[in-house]
Amino acid sequence: MTTAQALSPRAARRAARQESTAAFIATLTPPQGPAWAAPLRKAALERLADLTLPDRRDEYWGYTNPDRLIAADIRPAEVFKITDEPPMYQGIDRLKLVFVDGVFSAADSDALEGDGIEISRLADSGDIHWAKDLYGTLEAKGQKPVARPLGALNSALATDGVLIRVTGKVSRPVSLIYRRGSEDAAVVLHHVIRMEPGSELTLLENGPVAARANMCLEADVADGAALHHVRTMGRDHERKGVTHVFARLGAKSLFKSFSLSMNGRLMRNEAQVWLEGEGGVAHVAGAALGDGTFHHDDTVFITHSAPGCESRQVFKKVLRDGAVGVFQGKILVEQPAQLTDGYQLSQSLLLDEKCQFLAKPELEIYADDVKCSHGSTSGEISPDHLFYLRARGVPEEEAKLLLVLAFLAETLDEIDSEDIANDMRLRLRRWLERHAH
Repeated sequence: MTTAQALSPRAARRAARQESTAAFIATLTPPQGPAWAAPLRKAALERLADLTLPDRRDEYWGYTNPDRLIAADIRPAEVFKITDEPPMYQGIDRLKLVFVDGVFSAADSDALEGDGIEISRLADSGDIHWAKDLYGTLEAKGQKPVARPLGALNSALATDGVLIRVTGKVSRPVSLIYRRGSEDAAVVLHHVIRMEPGSELTLLENGPVAARANMCLEADVADGAALHHVRTMGRDHERKGVTHVFARLGAKSLFKSFSLSMNGRLMRNEAQVWLEGEGGVAHVAGAALGDGTFHHDDTVFITHSAPGCESRQVFKKVLRDGAVGVFQGKILVEQPAQLTDGYQLSQSLLLDEKCQFLAKPELEIYADDVKCSHGSTSGEISPDHLFYLRARGVPEEEAKLLLVLAFLAETLDEIDSEDIANDMRLRLRRWLERHAH
């Protein structure tokens, strides 16, 4: 009789999961890296062993099958060549840092330097580094009250990433560009951002990354600092991936994160944000468009721990031909967080009857003086709105395109830079034009 068989059913399941996770960990090879990161990676593996790998029985994995994100075999994903539109952010002056199949390409990148900013790489950041006090710290903090084992897996196995310390107001965005060369690459990247008091940075991410990717961003935003994060996923149809954002905000600080996903087989974006200083502002938003086997999951948890803070969650998905969209969002307001302003919105536009939108909005409030709301809707294009445009001479397909763009507009309003928002609108319009029939 095995150990699991001698226990109660619940304990037996737990023991079986621990055994399975231990067997999984035994197959892993920790990456080479700086000496300061070695004990942090070991601690992350210990967290993973205790948390166990995600399972469909877990509350926040009930809508998304995690098996495809941890399977031993990497299913090839054809590299999609974009020839019908210019590169992302082409007209924006930015500091470009390029990764090809998860490997930093110095030849394709700008110098790791700029006014008000210090940049180094996880793979070669020396034996002593400021990131020692931050790497894996927010990820570990984010394991409660909801376990995020794939975040711990990332901290343990990340082969590279950027370590950015911002000391002033940086005029040029830092642009992380992910390119693919292999059809079966599996990539694990971990980025760490430290925003010193009063500093400001725009961080851009774009590209398909890999056939399967596990990405993590830890951001410590000090008092009065502002971090703007904009991420765009590529158009490869078979790619799979999970992303994590862990952000801690100080007093009167600002964090805005926007994600745009188009196509792909499976994508799960997780965000965990803590408002720990009075007057902090956190906005997390996203737009997703997909068809066929597309499965897109946004899981967000924002904790208000200080008074007078504001948070917004705005997520919209456009689905067709059997695509599945998931939104799981929570606002937790702790007792000290009086005068909280929390807003949450999740909506889907279903372009046919084959699609699904699965939503789980939550509010948990322990303070007395707060303003919190959430709403979730799902539906088709309004026949009345379509008739209004058709009656004024707008062709049917153009009318539908305009209505979809109008539906997504609220998410794009979360992007402060009009140039970046316009680039997003261009990508959305061209995707919709390609999928009009």
